[in-house]
Amino acid sequence: MQADNIKTISIWDYLSSHGIYPAKEYSGYGMYRSPLRDERMPSFKVDYNRNLWCDFGSGEGGSIIDLVMKMNKCPFIEAIEKLKNFSSIPGKEEQQSFSFHRNPEKTNGITLIEEKPVEHPGLLEYLQSRKIDLTIAREHCREVHYQTEGREYFAIGFGNDAGGYEIRNPSFKGCIAPKDVTHIRQDDRKETCFLFEGFMDYLSLLTIRHQLNPEYTSSNWHDNIILNSTANLQKALPLLADYGQTYCFLDNDKAGMTVFRELQKELGYRVRDSSHHYSGYKDLNEYLCAGKHLKLRQALKKPIQKRKKGLGI
Repeated sequence: MQADNIKTISIWDYLSSHGIYPAKEYSGYGMYRSPLRDERMPSFKVDYNRNLWCDFGSGEGGSIIDLVMKMNKCPFIEAIEKLKNFSSIPGKEEQQSFSFHRNPEKTNGITLIEEKPVEHPGLLEYLQSRKIDLTIAREHCREVHYQTEGREYFAIGFGNDAGGYEIRNPSFKGCIAPKDVTHIRQDDRKETCFLFEGFMDYLSLLTIRHQLNPEYTSSNWHDNIILNSTANLQKALPLLADYGQTYCFLDNDKAGMTVFRELQKELGYRVRDSSHHYSGYKDLNEYLCAGKHLKLRQALKKPIQKRKKGLGI
């Protein structure tokens, strides 16, 4: 294989073969936590269309050959040999009848094939990587298999009010139309609603509750609305207008603040910002993954030493 052809080997494929997946997926590119150094916030961009990478933290970038040289600390010739061996893995994509969706640009025409309880090992591993309690995930999510452009994929599916699904796996974030909010109501009418941007944040809060108090995890004193996209805010406003109080668990970023301010404008004092509970973290899931809530509980459990008489030394 020539060097020019080796450059066509997917960077996504190479990173995923090392258990490295994007922290965030966008149209045509993914943002990773750099495989070249330790970092908390993703600043390593992979352009799927051009098959190039750029590490904004170090200012480096290039082709897959450059990446292999950096990751393995090896010279050009050795990197070429490693990629020749990587590309010659027989039937790498054909070994599975289903695969993770790896092209976020081609999302039109997604057709649902089947939905069932979450059981695929790859999806369970993905949920565990996000620190989501599997019992909670199985209760609220489904394993969905879908088709697009003649190929079949699978993902975690979270249903919305219109019958569509938000879908997630380690490499893809999208939806099976129609797009809508998810309104989770209790049996009797509630005056309080919790608002989330995405379903991973909703599952994260349920997981945190379970970890902090396994014997009492009930959230039946309030309803829940998951936007599934900040673009769905207008659909959620008429629903939120029926509640006396709305607690917002939105992302700690510009988009999250914009949504909160819009809600304040429409609903006034009835809207409360709950993002301060996980300040310093992008969202509830990042807070969960960091385990900050468990560290705080441990700190509160430490016995208070009695002060000694006199100077107390």
